Amino acid sequence: MSLAHESTDPFTPQARHLVVLSAGVSDPSSTKLLADRLADAAAGWLSELGLVPEVHHVELRRLTGAIGEAVVTFHRSPELQDALRQVEQADGIIAVSPTYKGSYSGLFKSFVDLVDEDALVDVPVLLGATGGTPRHSLMIDFALRPLFAYFKAAALPTSVFAAADDWGDVEGGQESRRTDPLDERIRRAAAALGERMADRRARRRLEPGDTGPVDVVPFAELLRGQGS
Repeated sequence: MSLAHESTDPFTPQARHLVVLSAGVSDPSSTKLLADRLADAAAGWLSELGLVPEVHHVELRRLTGAIGEAVVTFHRSPELQDALRQVEQADGIIAVSPTYKGSYSGLFKSFVDLVDEDALVDVPVLLGATGGTPRHSLMIDFALRPLFAYFKAAALPTSVFAAADDWGDVEGGQESRRTDPLDERIRRAAAALGERMADRRARRRLEPGDTGPVDVVPFAELLRGQGS
């Protein structure tokens, strides 16, 4: 399965639907590891703000065949349709890709090409990437950020790049010498995403077979109604 999630009532005003999109192809994958750590931190931050995080993980390596078929034949498998539906109805997105030749992966781009171009307008997106060395970190600003700008998504100024030495994966197993440790960068980015999601009205969620909109009360209005 490409999706792992913790479900709540999708129309609960306090719920926030967070989709974690990871394009790593290896197993284990540093890209998925970064995406998971960002998701855990963001979910924790949302909980501290009194919201209910509903986290869906979309692991693209498990959808490789379905993505290729959809690009060539336009047929979308049920599993791929479900993944796209999760992304297109998200209240917030964490998008992490490995760096290939100075850009995001072809697998990542092929999936994003299938997303409805009007579905992500103003949706908060936390961008992340992995690569061998820190010199690839500008990939986020030169490649990922323009991609989500096309969708008119609200890509956060704060992003996270993790190089091999951030995981201690260098000769001799030494720790990263950076003055800004990965854990701190993850915390800051997750806090920024959580606060942005908390400030926004929860989006309408439609389950398969639903045809009409469902109004969701903004969290701030809910608190006022309770006299908080």
